[in-house]
Formats: sequence, structure tokens, C-alpha cells
Amino acid sequence: MTPTHYQLELLSPARNLEFAIEAINHGADAVYIGGPAFGARAAAGNAVADIEKLAAYAHRYSARVLVALNTILRDEELDGAQRLVQQIYQAGADALIVQDMGLLELDLPPIALHASTQTDNRTPEKVRFLEQVGFSQIVLARELSLQQIRAIASETTATLEFFVHGALCVSYSGQCYISHAHTGRSANRGECSQLCRLPYSLADGSGKLIARDQHLLSLKDNNQSANLRALADAGIRSFKVEGRLKDLSYVKNATAHYRRLLDQIMVDAPAYRPAASGRCTVFFEPQPEKTFNRGSTDYFVNQRQTDLTSLRTPKFAGEPVGKVARLGGNYFEIDGHAAIHNGDGLSYFNAEQQLVGLRVNRAEGKRLFPAEMAHDLATGTPLYRNRDQEFERQLEKKSAERKIRVNLCFAETPEGFVLTLTDENGVSATAGLTLAKEPAQHAERAFIAIREQLGKLGNTLFEAERIDLELSAPWFIPASALNALRREAVERLESARLAAYRRPARRNAATPPAIYPQSELSYLGNVYNRLARAFYAKHGVSLIAAAYECNQESGAVSLMITKHCLRYSFNLCPKQVKGIRPDPMVLMNGDEQLTLRFDCARCEMHVVGKLKTARRGASNS
Repeated sequence: MTPTHYQLELLSPARNLEFAIEAINHGADAVYIGGPAFGARAAAGNAVADIEKLAAYAHRYSARVLVALNTILRDEELDGAQRLVQQIYQAGADALIVQDMGLLELDLPPIALHASTQTDNRTPEKVRFLEQVGFSQIVLARELSLQQIRAIASETTATLEFFVHGALCVSYSGQCYISHAHTGRSANRGECSQLCRLPYSLADGSGKLIARDQHLLSLKDNNQSANLRALADAGIRSFKVEGRLKDLSYVKNATAHYRRLLDQIMVDAPAYRPAASGRCTVFFEPQPEKTFNRGSTDYFVNQRQTDLTSLRTPKFAGEPVGKVARLGGNYFEIDGHAAIHNGDGLSYFNAEQQLVGLRVNRAEGKRLFPAEMAHDLATGTPLYRNRDQEFERQLEKKSAERKIRVNLCFAETPEGFVLTLTDENGVSATAGLTLAKEPAQHAERAFIAIREQLGKLGNTLFEAERIDLELSAPWFIPASALNALRREAVERLESARLAAYRRPARRNAATPPAIYPQSELSYLGNVYNRLARAFYAKHGVSLIAAAYECNQESGAVSLMITKHCLRYSFNLCPKQVKGIRPDPMVLMNGDEQLTLRFDCARCEMHVVGKLKTARRGASNS
């Protein structure tokens, strides 16, 4: 039977426990966080004790906690990973985000499994296979179009997750090896050195220079604000904000922004409903352009675009605020409409096209006194604001609260009175009060007083939506008795909500084992341990190469596979201009040279290079 309602989940990042709690307060239906080890953001690890505290907080709102364990593992790390998964499950986490298929060969607790975007999920066949081996939620590749998402959704019952905001990796996730090849820091091990954010020069096959010292592989940031309804209609059910390394203001701002947009979708389309409980009130105006971004793009969701890269800088330049109108000895004046405040951070590009920042010490209208006067600032220079002090101050204090709506019913019993709370999910709790019935002197005032006392839910996670009084007469009831009754009912409802919460079940793997879509796996399969090899063999793969991190690829191979195409960006694509051949091109950074090859049939660019000699040390056996 076709369901009539679909849950839409807002999934937010969390560097730590504090960030995760604030994400939930600002509207996240789920948060994803790293554990003590094996996460794809090595700098964003958290103790199991903090995950336990987070799960207790999140489950009050029926929100989920997803733990990222999405690196590939060495053989000697498998036992430790198994112990860690057991601890994470016992701490109350709802799901694991996984890349390494060797984990599925371990004796794991019945925790739900999500397939990381690192598993390169681009086709209906791949997604269907992952569902068949036990994954209940699958993070799709960021490069997909609406048409491709619809095709995948039609072939699976797994929950489909999609990144809607934040940084974009230029390579297909899980298919980038340049960091390991050049620095020994593997992206598949959570240690990416972000070589894609460096400046490069570009030359064609004849050596003709096309671009010099530009950030040719540094993409703008993802922003799908305008496409959320289309994504939901295509089959996306979990809307993911990138940023486990971002600061707290980013998490608050982005979460509140997408909460507002998803709520509006649910107003417009009642078939959609939220995945968790509670209504959020934010005490600021969400403006995602005010926190870290490199400009915005909706990438390939609608169509291929030329303007994908942030060519001038991989840093946060900020929002345009005007131009330099006049220079003084220790000040400058700005020509623009934005109000600049004391403490604002401004930036500009100097004559060498380098991004330079300065802090406004004092603002007197259009006249700005920086903490240190910039000597290379020139009249007419465009200015950007990358720190809005007033906006940041709003986010530094309490900036949101989340409340679960309840109906209160206060009724008589033979021994006194009873209060029943029923929340928006239908969970109820009751507390009784034994008290002799004494008529009130002022009937109307008595009813008002009872409602006022029962409705005082301010410091709880509940807010009163309706208060019903089922009384035969206006009885006098002391305020202290009503307060005690309300507190007891609230405590019981909190306990009842936690008792009613059910963690998602682990999806059973199909029997006999599903057959993998390919019979052979190259280094692109990221098989790094014996159990991953056993997994693929069990699922019909006959030839299994070792992961690139095993240092067995001595020749030139694709270190990045990307849908971003520099031929297309510079209007040199054979599909754009007749007569042009897709000959190799060269990327250069200092003495480093990388060959670009083009798979025009798939509209992909391959960044080809070799493993540096120094990296061919010990390999994983």
C-alpha cells in the first residue's frame, strides 16, 4: 500500500556535543557526529560518553544521532572498530555512517547502517545493492541531477539522503587519492590535505596557457535552498548540511535556515511531515550568506554550469558591502548601503589578487577606522564583509528554543483532581492530586488562575497548545498544589516519551547474498582489509584490487574523478564547440604537474598522476 505521508529529515553536522545540542535546538531532526576514531573528519572526534549524553538529549525530541565511522580500515583496526561500534550502540546512537564494507563482516550489534557518500552512490544498481546488504539509508553523490535521483528512488525503498548545503569536494566522494599520493594523508582515512584548494595554472595539449594561478579545482559551496521541494518530490527524505569542522554560528545559521524552508514545504504539501518533534523559535533572522561560504551553486541538480569554481580564493571573502570612496591617514570611507559596525571584519583583493582582511575598530557612519590601516588599500577597491559583528553577537547568546506542543486536561476525581498531558505525538502521562474540594469565592477568577498555573511550562521542553478544564464547579486549588501537579505530570511525560522512542531497526541482508553490480574492482573499490575483500568475494566479485592506500599503484592513475570539467568551464568542450578534440590538458602548481583526461561519454574529468616515490613505503597487507 502506498504511504500517504513522507517524513522529511533535516540532518545537521556537529563537531561536538555542544554543537549537536544547538543543532537540535535550531531545528535539526537528526545530527551526525564523529566518534573517538575512524571518522572521515579526523579533527572532529568525540568521546562515547558525549555521544551518550547527546542521544539522551536528542531522543527527547525523537531526533536521531548518527555516528560517522566512515573511513577505510586496516586489518589491525578491525577489532577496535568492532568494540567501538558496540560502545556506540550501548550509548544510544541510532545509526552508523559506514564506508568500509569490511565492517559488515564483523559481529555488530543491531544498529542501523547508513552508506556514506564515500561509497560513491550514483546509480540505481549500486543503491539497490547497498539496500540488499543491509543499509537502510544511503547518502547519494552530490553530483546527481533531479532526473538521476528520481531514477534511483524508483528502484529502492531505502531512505535517500542528499547534501543540500556546505562545502563541495571537486572529486566524487571516495574517488579522490591526490592527498594520499602527494602527502600521505588519505581522504578515505579522514586526513585530506585539501590540495584541491590550491592555485593551479592550466595549459592545453600544445602547452598554451589558458589560466594562471587560479583556484581551478576549488568549488563554490553547495546551496540547494531553491530546490528543496523538487528534491523531496524526486525522492530525497534526508536533507544534509555539510560542516563537521565548521563553527557554531554556521551550524545555528544553516540549520535554522533550512528548518524554515522545510517547514514551509510541509505547509504547502501536507503529504510531507517532519521526522522529529517540536516547534522551533529562532531569535535571529537566518542568513546563510553571513557565515562561511565560497559563494553558492546548486551544482548539477538542474543542469551543468560553467560557473562552479571560486577561482579567486578558497577562503570566505564575505558579502559585498561597497567600495572604498576615500582614504585618510588612519581611516577610509566607504561608498555603500550596508551599515558597518564596530568589530566587523572586512576583506578585499589587493593588486596581486590576494584576499586581505582587516578589522573595523570604530565605525562612524561611512568613515571606518581599522585596527591597523592597510597600506595597499586603494580608492575604488570593492569591499566585502566576512564577519558581521551584530549578527555574530545574536548567535553567541541563546538564539533558539524548541518546544513540543501538549494538550492539558485537568479533571475531577472522587479523591481530588487529575492532570493529563498529551503531546503532539500522542504520548500521554497523568498525575493525580488528592485534595478536598472547596468552592472558590470568585468563579471566573478561579478558572483563570487554574489555567495560568497549569500553563507555566516555560523551563520545560513543552508548550501548552490547549488547556481543557473538566470541572463541575470553580474549585479553589492552591497555586502550590497546581505547580506540584504540573511538575509531576511533566516529569512523567518526559519519561513516557523516552520509553516510547524506538531506535530504527537494522535492515536484514538479503539471502542468498546479493550480487555486486561489477565482477571486478580496481583500486577505486577502496578495499583496504581482508574482511572487505571477503565481503566482495561473497557478493560475486572475482577480481579485487587493493585500495590505493596500499601503495601498489606505481604508474599514473586517476587521482581524482570529477564531474567538474575545466574544458567545459573555459568553453573548450567538444560538445560546445565543433572541431575541438578532447586532448589532454595539464594542471600545474609549482613543479607539480597533473594530466587532465576527459571521458566525454560520461561527462567526467580525470586528474591523472603518480604516487610520489616517498609514499611507496609499507603497504597494508
